[in-house]
Amino acid sequence: MTPPAASASPGWLSRLPSGVRPYLEAAPLAAAFLGVSSGFAFAMIGATLSTRLAQDGLRKSAVTAFALTFLAYNIKFLWAPLVDTVRLPVLGRFGQRRSWLWLVGVLVMGAVVYLGSLDPTASLSRVATAAILVGVAGATFDIVIDAYRIELLEPRQFGVGAGMNQYGWRIGAASAGAVALVMAARYGWAAAYAACALFALPAMLVALVMGEPARRRPPAPPSGVVAAVVAYFSPLAEFLRRPGALVVLAFVLIHKVGDTLANLTLRLLFQDLKFTNDEIAFYDVGIGFGALLAGVFVGATMYASMGMKRSVFVSLVLMAVSNLSFAALAAYGHSNIGMAAAIGFENFASGIGGVAVVAYLSALCNLRFTATQYALLSALASIAGRFLTGTTAGGLIEAMGYVNFYLLTTLLALPGVALYGYMVRSGLAEVPAGTAGSGVD
Repeated sequence: MTPPAASASPGWLSRLPSGVRPYLEAAPLAAAFLGVSSGFAFAMIGATLSTRLAQDGLRKSAVTAFALTFLAYNIKFLWAPLVDTVRLPVLGRFGQRRSWLWLVGVLVMGAVVYLGSLDPTASLSRVATAAILVGVAGATFDIVIDAYRIELLEPRQFGVGAGMNQYGWRIGAASAGAVALVMAARYGWAAAYAACALFALPAMLVALVMGEPARRRPPAPPSGVVAAVVAYFSPLAEFLRRPGALVVLAFVLIHKVGDTLANLTLRLLFQDLKFTNDEIAFYDVGIGFGALLAGVFVGATMYASMGMKRSVFVSLVLMAVSNLSFAALAAYGHSNIGMAAAIGFENFASGIGGVAVVAYLSALCNLRFTATQYALLSALASIAGRFLTGTTAGGLIEAMGYVNFYLLTTLLALPGVALYGYMVRSGLAEVPAGTAGSGVD
């Protein structure tokens, strides 16, 4: 089935200003709705769970240890080949991407409801197990969503599509986070998580409306055990054969260490600075989302006017510097203006970076292995920061204080900036052989 994005633009769209028109095409709009569902699951085991555990009186080291539940997002490339190749019974007749999207969407909803039904003070181990289930289901949901998005977008739409996906992701994460906080204060955490489970529906509806992506290039089916093993690892082997692949992977691995380490500890900072749930919902979620919208728009504009390499470099510098704003907030103390400024700057920088870096990673993928290769790249992008958060962040905060901790996260972001600068100078920042970013359809 050919998606609407592949057809000619409707008459009303051609009459709109040229700067607005790309954002209202079917595929970029679909990318936004896909992002909503991708972002909500992440929020349920991220800021929302951290707030819940902190309010229940757990030690910082115990709360930050829950960041390890995100490791499913970092090893998802291990089972991503299954999403690329295994045809589901019954549902499979609707298409590889759509059938997996619907199945995993239901699993995510069930896992989120189960997590919300548990009491951390009664059995922390059961909560940890449930959080891992949400992480695995959410990571698999991301595998399908990212592959569907990349194959749905045309190469000319990658910049705008990445921006719209970032809009959607933040809408999903912010809205689910706000709904959870507000509902938990009034009806309890179980009702809050049950309500947030509905955020899985936008992606499932997109698959219903848009159909199976026309750009999907299924890999050749293996014959025999040896061929199956070779086929399973061929997406990774294909990437590693490209010129400069190891340098590119090293950059992807380290460029978000500081940013991830800082962002996964913010709710601890807000809790210790005595911000209320309503203040967090308004400033962290509300103001932050507004700043993100501005950042994504600026990022898409930069990507179109400056090109990929320059926009990625600028975004890396801004994301590194943004961690300093949290050091300043920690030094000053409880301040609504300070929180708004820190959150605003961080989200503005993240919005720009989300467009540039996501578009870059998407363009690196080969259309025969979209799910696996994007899963690998997106997983590497935050594994180091999440591992450090889960194993050392709580202890570092207790030992050195929040100010020095956020100064440290700024320093940890600099090697990624330096490595990308080297890649630009040496020519390794060019997109090597990724058919998703070419005109090859």
